[in-house]
Amino acid sequence: MSGPSTYVPGSGFARWLDERLPVVRLMHDSFGEFPTPRNLNYWWTFGGILTFFLVAQLVTGVVLAMHYTADADLAFGSIEHIMRNVNYGWLIRYAHAVGASMFFLAVYIHIFRGLYYGSYKAPREVLWILGVIIYILMMVTAFMGYVLPWGQMSFWAATVITNLFSAFPLVGESITEWLWGGFSVDDATLKRFYALHYLLPFMIFGVVILHIWALHVPGSNNPAGIAVRDKQDTLPFTPYYAVKDGFALVAFLIPFAWFVFYNPNILGHTDNYILANPLSTPAHIVPEWYLLPFYAILRAIPSKLGGVLAMFASLGILVLLPWLDTSRVRSAAFRPLYRQFFWIFVADCVVLGYLGSQPPEGGFLIAARICTAYYFVHFLVILPLLGLIETPRPLPESITKAVLAKSADRGGGQPAAAPAGGGG
Repeated sequence: MSGPSTYVPGSGFARWLDERLPVVRLMHDSFGEFPTPRNLNYWWTFGGILTFFLVAQLVTGVVLAMHYTADADLAFGSIEHIMRNVNYGWLIRYAHAVGASMFFLAVYIHIFRGLYYGSYKAPREVLWILGVIIYILMMVTAFMGYVLPWGQMSFWAATVITNLFSAFPLVGESITEWLWGGFSVDDATLKRFYALHYLLPFMIFGVVILHIWALHVPGSNNPAGIAVRDKQDTLPFTPYYAVKDGFALVAFLIPFAWFVFYNPNILGHTDNYILANPLSTPAHIVPEWYLLPFYAILRAIPSKLGGVLAMFASLGILVLLPWLDTSRVRSAAFRPLYRQFFWIFVADCVVLGYLGSQPPEGGFLIAARICTAYYFVHFLVILPLLGLIETPRPLPESITKAVLAKSADRGGGQPAAAPAGGGG
């Protein structure tokens, strides 16, 4: 926790403002002197990277909305207008499209880091749940944005995904017709998706503020997964981690720039450069790459309703994760068995992503069902059992001692044996 504020207004105006609207004090306490564990590695920089890309997506999205026409007869042409006639329109569009992929890449790294280091455990359960809500909102927003170019893949992806809701008994047909704005995917559907695609990023921004607030109450987790004992265990966020986050952001922007300027369409689908045609179905309908694991789960179940429930359950189970993991030790660095199963789970998710891009038949379908089963077994069986049978390695006494021991290992020295201790 941050403790009492250390902000001291530097002028009469600053004191006047601080008494009425302490926004400068809030920024100082949240991003200036905020005490941060001194052993955070570069995996912790992705929170800052995600904040940058959220703002970038908002800015580029607003500019694109000024030139886009949400009409089934004009949408495809308005995209070409943006690319050809709007000053730097090609750059703004590619930055927005590639930015979505980089945004998801960063969020997947952020999520897997949280899984590895146990950042979902008490007292950070609400922090984790808010993160899952952000992730789900991102998926919905990205799907609706994928529909807006109104190409072949956009149209048929909207048709397939919205049809899934019709599988629900009693209310399914009503939900589907509401999403369509009629009895098929058409102009009303495009207008609905455009409005929601514009609105949801601002909802994401609001939940991100809650996410940061929830982070600043218990403070950041750390690679050792132990509680902060005293001031020696922390460093002020600025300048130490501000500089580190800035360096990581620049490094992450290099591949982003490469995609934007040299290969912006490599992550897309060529069929989306064909005008939507309700009378011509593409040979293979696939969503964007970041949705493929859940698309694989959806298609792995023989029943339409079962597939929809499994897909939603694969997201909902993440909300229950803080209570499914029964181990008191957070970090996988001290859990040898869990570490092995963690990497198996990562591989399972990657394979599901690949299978989602393949036709649901033959060996691909069998493999998708095996990987889907393992996805749920990992959370519902393996994690609860590991907490009961695993013997963790001894935890360091404090973050400072863990840092000193690591430094001694790098320098070739022999650090003192770390006694066992409890993690907060």
